Order: sequence, then structure tokens, then C-alpha cells
Amino acid sequence: MGLTSRSLLYAVAAVAVVCVGLTLWLWPRFAGRGPGAMLGRLGSVVATQLSVVAALGLAVNANFQFYGSWHELLGLYDDAPGAVGTWGDGGTAGPAGDPSKGLVQASGPEGLDTVHGLPKGPPAMAGKVETVRIVGKRTKAVNPAYVYLPPQYFQPQYARRRFPVIVALSGYPGGTFLLGQHLRVPQTAARLIRDGRMQPTVIVMTRPTIAPPRDTQCVDVPGGPQAETFFARDVPDALRSHYRVGHDPGAWGVLGYSSGGSCALQLAMRHDRTYTSAAALSPDYRVTNDPTTGNLFGDGKDRIRRRQEHDLMWRLRHLPLPRVNVLVGTSHSGEKNYPAAKEFLAAVRPPMKAEAIVLDHGSHNFATWRRELPAALQWMSRSLTFPEDVVGNL
Repeated sequence: MGLTSRSLLYAVAAVAVVCVGLTLWLWPRFAGRGPGAMLGRLGSVVATQLSVVAALGLAVNANFQFYGSWHELLGLYDDAPGAVGTWGDGGTAGPAGDPSKGLVQASGPEGLDTVHGLPKGPPAMAGKVETVRIVGKRTKAVNPAYVYLPPQYFQPQYARRRFPVIVALSGYPGGTFLLGQHLRVPQTAARLIRDGRMQPTVIVMTRPTIAPPRDTQCVDVPGGPQAETFFARDVPDALRSHYRVGHDPGAWGVLGYSSGGSCALQLAMRHDRTYTSAAALSPDYRVTNDPTTGNLFGDGKDRIRRRQEHDLMWRLRHLPLPRVNVLVGTSHSGEKNYPAAKEFLAAVRPPMKAEAIVLDHGSHNFATWRRELPAALQWMSRSLTFPEDVVGNL
């Protein structure tokens, strides 16, 4: 049984119930002072606690999809060690894919079958959500993704039209499942498009790390995972090769929450010829090393420069600003990032433009981000241009 399967969860929960029942039933028999009674009490306590903790752990993982498989839980990945390694032929850091088999490849459910509230019905009426694996042409990195295709994508009058696209990034250590189940990106977009408050848009939902369990922070690590190249170059190339999405940067935006929001700002400000809009909910404004990231900037002479260039406040003060639009979500109280958001927004100057969603109160959680998401998607829709190019034209 799969790690996230309901069958496994129900089986372990049943074992936990049985263990609790047996403990209550057998406890009087273990009331003596001899070694057998003591071992019986110890064994019943250990078995009961382990079964209850396992059931709770499986329930939490099934709900939040921290680990999608036994391989991920154990740190085992195809053709790769689990975390930090050398990128290239000598060893990879994360799953490696074969671009010759296609840059967008169909995949298994990836938890989509347990996401509630997805659009139902004929695709031309309700739209569709697909599960795919995106393979990097340059990096050979592989990332699972959900792809929301709006109803118009399947309607005859749009058959030769290309669509704007939003790349939506989860936080760390979350993944695509959280974007669907807890942030409710496809459900919210479908409702906004149906109500005419958002233009038809293709939305690609994925995680910001390409080498789990390492947090790659959308950085090209010297000798390590090339996460920035993957999201700035490989992902757009892959999507353009498979879906009817715009070729012009004006049709491309990136959205994220928490570390995914940090990546969104980094990608737009560092790659304005790929993404011209970024919406960041509760982001950080600089990339730093921590136990989950390892050494992101290397040990060479240019490590200080690399670290500075991933500090968005440093970029605002010392480098020419890109012609991009950014949106920041924060809260007056309940979130620690309000002072940093205020400083960032005050430092933005033309040609860059910045706006904000500022709640009176909100915490670093999905309840806050769900409140901000509709406004963020509508803002993104106004910022992106519907492509004028049609299929067959480059």
C-alpha cells in the first residue's frame, strides 16, 4: 500500500484501536510484580503508543502530503542520493529525468485523487486538472506538477489561441498537493474564471525544491542542484512545448506562498524576460543558508556576490530595477514579515511596480493565504496580457 493511501491509514488506525482495546482488557493481568507482568505492561504501552503515533502521522501526511511515497520518506530517489550531492554525470542531487522522452510527461495521481472540490464535468464546461512530471532540458531535474486548464482551452473558438500562464509554487517542505487541497488554487481560479473576474489562464502548480528533501530555494547551487535554471528556463520551455501557452514574457507570471513566494519574487526580479509578474504571499526577501538548504552559495571567491544578488533589498538599492509588477501579501499583526514587507515596498521604484495585500490580522498559514489568493489571482490576471500569437506562429 502507498504511503498516502487511505487503505494504509485505515488499517493502521484499526491496529491502534485494537491495541488500545487489548491494553485495557489485559492490563489487570499485568498487575503483578514479576518480570512477566512488567514486560507485559511495557509491551502494551509501547505497542499502543507506536500504533497511535503511526496512525496520527499517516493522517497528517495524507492531509498535507509532506512525503508522497515510501521512497521519499526513507530518502530514496531514483538514480540519486537523497539530498546534497554533485550535480552532473558524477552524481545528482534529486531525481533525474530523460528529456528525450518529453519535457512534460504524464504521471500517476500524485495525490490529486484526494483533493476536494476540483472542477467536475466535461473539460469544455468545467476545465481540467492534469498530473504531470516536468523534466528539465538543461538540468535534467524532474518535478511533479498539477496543471489546471480552463474550460476555454477545450472550446472550439479557442482552438488556435494561446493562453497566459501562472506558475504557482508551494512552500517548503510542501508540494503540489497543498496547492490543490489547502490553498485551493484550481478551485479558486475556476470560480473566478466562471464569474468573469479572471481571464482564462493555464496554472501550473509545483514545489520550489528540485532536490527533496533539500530546500533549494530557487538557487543555482555551485556544484549542486540548478533550481534557478530549472524554473527560469526549463519550466517555460517545457510548458511551451506541450501546452498552448504564450511565448511572450508578458503572458507569464509566478505566484507562491512562504518560500514559494520568496522564489516568485526572486524569479521575476532576476529573470524579467521570463516572468513579468510575481505575487508573493508571506515571502522572505533574502535567501540565506540554514540546515534545510545546506550551502547554497558555494565556497568560491564569488560566494559573497552570489549571496548579495539573492538579497532582494540589496538588489533594490544597488542594481537597475527590472520592468516587472510584484504583489506582496502580508498582515499588520500575526505575521513576523510585516516590517520586511514594508521596507521592501518602500524601496521599489520605477520601472518596477509594487502593490500589496495587507490584512489586519493573519498568521503564516493556509487560512491567511486562502483569504489573499482570490485578490492575488485577479491582480495577476490584470497584470498578464492575453497572448496575441496563435498556434502555428512563433
